[in-house]
Amino acid sequence: MNKSIFSHRSIRNFKQDAIPENLMKKILEAAIRASNTGNMQAYSIVVSTEKAIKEKLLPLHFNQKMVVEAPAVITFCADLNRFEKWCKLRNAEPQYDNFLWLYTASIDAVIAAQNLCIAAEDEGLGICYLGTTNYTAKQIIDVLNLPKLVIPVTTVVLGYPNENPELTERLPLEAVVHFQKYSEYSDNDINSLYAEKESLELSRKLIVENETENLAQIFTQKRYTGKNNIHFSKELLKAIEEQGFMNNDN
Repeated sequence: MNKSIFSHRSIRNFKQDAIPENLMKKILEAAIRASNTGNMQAYSIVVSTEKAIKEKLLPLHFNQKMVVEAPAVITFCADLNRFEKWCKLRNAEPQYDNFLWLYTASIDAVIAAQNLCIAAEDEGLGICYLGTTNYTAKQIIDVLNLPKLVIPVTTVVLGYPNENPELTERLPLEAVVHFQKYSEYSDNDINSLYAEKESLELSRKLIVENETENLAQIFTQKRYTGKNNIHFSKELLKAIEEQGFMNNDN
């Protein structure tokens, strides 16, 4: 079984060494071998290595320094633009400017991203996903010149690690795996499944630093607040509509 999967660490501190062109090509080839809907490959991958582009992306990813320090910033996009153009050139009328295909293409883009990440880690490179992509999609669209029917879904920074952090904890298997049907969680189940996570020294440290009563409140009161969730939801929906994905007339 692939060892990289079980030794995955998010890397946020990178060496300045450039990624060799042949290695980058190999990793990108791994990405496009990913499973996808109908073999349509309804995604695009934008590889940004130039300093000027990365500096424009930096504030859009909340000024996380790895955006400019990593040799490559790779933005994975849901892309129906290319497929629609091909259809029209072949006298086939496309109807992919809707939410279903935004959702489908987004899934395909993420699968391609994970293929790339696994391949990169196999080659000794480090990666980190940037969730900030969904918060500033409109601005990323402008920086990367994304046309209609193309929208950023996720971003990966890529390079040679300059750190070796500890493995991040995960919930036990029984917390996320259901057999045959979904099994609803009782209060006792929740308490048991989160007990180890809550007892970690890091968790206790975070609670003190954030001045909360428990770990859950860090998520609801500090990291992902209701106010921000609504604000960024509206911004993302606006970007999706402006990119032409909300046609419900057909």
